[in-house]
Amino acid sequence: MNIDEIMKILPHRYPFLLVDGVIDISDERIKAFKNVSINEPFFQGHFPNYPIMPGVLIIEGMAQTAGLLLMKDMEGDLIPLFTGIDKARFKREVRPGNKLVYDLKVLQKKANMFKLQGIATVEDKVCVQAEIMVGIKQD
Repeated sequence: MNIDEIMKILPHRYPFLLVDGVIDISDERIKAFKNVSINEPFFQGHFPNYPIMPGVLIIEGMAQTAGLLLMKDMEGDLIPLFTGIDKARFKREVRPGNKLVYDLKVLQKKANMFKLQGIATVEDKVCVQAEIMVGIKQD
């Protein structure tokens, strides 16, 4: 899945679209990526002399990736809503030039609410892991 296909599914746009492509996708799992560039606006303040991608934005990237997985076969004006987070752990820095890979799998589903396990890696090393909850709202 390329950026054009991603933007057909997700309502997010620059500078808040945090997924650049999808590597693999099935009914219950997705692997996607973000190419982290020094041109990202958040690096101006986090931190100018030692740029690190904010952990909350990595988690947001996971939530957007979850939205892609959950909404890929749905129709209508849909919005993925980030509804919760558990067991978040930040293990490694993500820096400009890194390829950040999001790997998410569905753990539970109740109506339009989903719980997913997410892991974000750079070069196969875990940077962030968390369980996230996402709801799908029909606009």
